[in-house]
Amino acid sequence: METRAGDPGAFAHFDLNRVESPAFVVDAAKLRANLAVLADVRDRAGIKLLSAMKAFSMWRMAPLIGEYLDGVCTSGLWEARLADEHYEGEIATYCAAYKAEDLPEICAISDHVIFNSPMQIARFRPVLAEQPSAFDLGLRINPLHREGEVEKYDPCAIGSRLGFPVDQLMSEHLEGVTGLHFHTLCEQDFEPLQRTWDALYPRIAPYLAANGGPIHWLNFGGGHHITRADYQRDDLVAFLQAVKAQTGCQLYLEPGEAVALDAGILIGTVLDSHTNGVPVAIVDVSATCHMPDVIEAPYRPAMLGELAEGTATRLGGPSCLAGDVIGDYRLPVAVEPGARFAFLDQAHYSMVKTTTFNGVPLPSIWLWDSADDSLECVKRFGWETFRDRLS
Repeated sequence: METRAGDPGAFAHFDLNRVESPAFVVDAAKLRANLAVLADVRDRAGIKLLSAMKAFSMWRMAPLIGEYLDGVCTSGLWEARLADEHYEGEIATYCAAYKAEDLPEICAISDHVIFNSPMQIARFRPVLAEQPSAFDLGLRINPLHREGEVEKYDPCAIGSRLGFPVDQLMSEHLEGVTGLHFHTLCEQDFEPLQRTWDALYPRIAPYLAANGGPIHWLNFGGGHHITRADYQRDDLVAFLQAVKAQTGCQLYLEPGEAVALDAGILIGTVLDSHTNGVPVAIVDVSATCHMPDVIEAPYRPAMLGELAEGTATRLGGPSCLAGDVIGDYRLPVAVEPGARFAFLDQAHYSMVKTTTFNGVPLPSIWLWDSADDSLECVKRFGWETFRDRLS
């Protein structure tokens, strides 16, 4: 199983006993650093850059995101509502399929409303025509160019439901449409984006503004690991400048993970341990409840301070699911009840995907600023969170 790299950064000096367990701790200073990198790319390239709420929806940080970026992208009505209540700037909403009863509010909230197929646009055209608010109509296309490293996370995999296949696109599909959206990347660097564009451009060139077509903006989706230390940011800037000139379009990027990359940890505690062929420890962090990508992807999250040598212990969560196993780790502390540990790079996706399956408590959420060492509990979840999801 792949171990996803994580940079401990300032967390290398954070006392894990300062907070309760389990707990997410987000470093505001690291968020600012990531946002500054993104804003620099945005400004040099002359594009617009939106934060993907599907990856990082900690709305306490909305004012900070608004200082640097142009807005957010959302995936449906509830995310759009959250964006409308807390975030500044533009709101671009894309959903694989909309419900008719949701569209009036989505259109009122959003600057861009992006559909997954021209057939859905045609079906809802009467509803769209009735909306009093101004919004741009977009269409997500499938470039039919595969760059995903894991098939089930590849939007261009055969049989993918995401985006209209570009080889089926015709001019009549673009009635009223002013922008195209595509997304092929997942935690990747610049070169896959370049290859995607090289494959896609000949197919959409006739529809672009520079060639007299109706398309005036292009959204290159997310999956861009722009804030990673080795990302080719200068190459990205030069590419975006060239595409702007080539197409005559306003360009958008929608990074999500890059906003919160290495900005948060998930702290846990050893509850019990025994041996069953291998050393085993039960911890209060659950793969299925707190880090579902560990099971879904799958991947092995990096541990803060993990030892390079020694006996590994298999860590599993407190739920009754037999597969609630996080992985095998050489903990930097003695594996005994009460020992604290932390997983790196948990601010994105893990926080938004948590569940209360089996009545497992949700981690509290803490905001730390490594620049001044201030620490604040932003949110605690009582058992009522579990109760109120049921009936």
